[in-house]
Amino acid sequence: MYSNKENINILTSLLVEHGVRRAVVCPGSRNAPIVHNLNECPDIECYPVTDERSATFYALGMAEATGEHVAVCVTSGTALLNVAPAVAEAFYQQRPLVMISADRPPQWIDQLDGQTLPQPDALGRFVRKAVTLPEPNDDEQRWYCNRLVNEALLEEHGPVHINVPISEPLFDFSVEALPNERKIERMAADISPTVLSHLTRMFMLAKRPMLIAGQPMNPHLDEAVSLVADDERYVPDFVLYIGGSIVSKRVKRFLRKARETWAVNPTGEVNDTFMNLTHVVQGDGRMVADHIRFMLETEPHPFVQLWDELLEKVRKHADAFQPPFSQMSVVKRFEQQVELRGLTESVFHYANSTPIRLANIFAHHQVFCNRGVNGIEGSLSTAAGFSVVVDEPVFCIIGDLSFFYDQNALWNQNLRGNLRIIMLNNGSGGIFSMLPGLNESPAFNRLVSAEHHTTAEGICRQNHVAYLHASNEEELEAALDELMEMDSERPVVLEVFTETGNDHQAFTEYYKGLRG
Repeated sequence: MYSNKENINILTSLLVEHGVRRAVVCPGSRNAPIVHNLNECPDIECYPVTDERSATFYALGMAEATGEHVAVCVTSGTALLNVAPAVAEAFYQQRPLVMISADRPPQWIDQLDGQTLPQPDALGRFVRKAVTLPEPNDDEQRWYCNRLVNEALLEEHGPVHINVPISEPLFDFSVEALPNERKIERMAADISPTVLSHLTRMFMLAKRPMLIAGQPMNPHLDEAVSLVADDERYVPDFVLYIGGSIVSKRVKRFLRKARETWAVNPTGEVNDTFMNLTHVVQGDGRMVADHIRFMLETEPHPFVQLWDELLEKVRKHADAFQPPFSQMSVVKRFEQQVELRGLTESVFHYANSTPIRLANIFAHHQVFCNRGVNGIEGSLSTAAGFSVVVDEPVFCIIGDLSFFYDQNALWNQNLRGNLRIIMLNNGSGGIFSMLPGLNESPAFNRLVSAEHHTTAEGICRQNHVAYLHASNEEELEAALDELMEMDSERPVVLEVFTETGNDHQAFTEYYKGLRG
């Protein structure tokens, strides 16, 4: 039996019609009729998560893993505001989250009634579509409600917000079946053979063409650009940009020297990252990249070969470099073990800040990272959500501040033993020590880098998560073996303690050796 609220039933029916099969649901009374419907619907699987901020990152991880819409249902009031960080991340990653918020009737907004605030458009421009459903009382309003839900669910390349006002009484579950609702469809855009041929021809005829793929990774590009410096021989005249975010500021500054950039993305949006964008093509950038790589195999380009030689030099340096015990040595050893054990088909989530920079040096496989907005919050929840909907091992490499900020990701009944976490703990936001001049501030240790003496052991114990730790090379070797081999029905955390000074020294020596 379903709710007697027509707007909820129209919404539920269309979620099914548009292929939404998973919903992360948060507790509350105003959204309980929606949660009831989602749970009653045999086509939708519900995943309970208490913390709204963490819940939405969970859904983001599921959307990353499946490429499908994932719904998140929250109650009214400030519950909706807590989803904003993950929604912003999903917006810039172009992930299809469906944010469903229960709301009070509009006449009670700003009347000192509990859990009421203006919810329409509360997520601003971080959603691709925001609608507030009417509570229908005639056929025209039913048509309007249907149209609004269809409009929202047609958006495939980013989050949408569906706000659902619900009048009391709330808990009448007396409707036997969902209504048969009209589904509106949209034909997907595609790159025609003519467009593909034109892009390839532009690339191959350019004197200095460069193919740039953003997220999920840009291996060794930062180091290569640091070697190039002001050498004009390496500056491209034509950039074909097919990816998401670029991690390195140095790389972005370098590519702003190029004459022009053509971007290929699924939405056709204007993202002028390099400040020289001339054309945007709506379509699948991976298809374009694969075609160009095929052409380069049969017809090598001298400029591409010049860069390949430079990147090979960087790769050899990264392989040969032996850092002192530090976050760098931990990631390098982990990635070596991944290759030795043949685990490259596993899933790898690297958190923002230092971890993703280390991944770009040592990882030789695809990685996921929340680079849409680059925030530290939600990295653990995203990896955890990913792990819930796949059977492969999911490794999450994360810094201490990111881990502690998002510790509620482990407070979850859905998690299984395929989630394995390496937490790099140097007692502060270590990356801040790499910013010249900042450490001269008296506020640096306590107020800027958030110096602390916290460990993950208690957090793991309270959430029934297996806990390992290491403070030197020998302990790390043993702990990595256990992390990768342990048979566990719950997640496993390996906390590695390093010193900020050693972490900074490793980066300094790595780049010094590269240039020397």
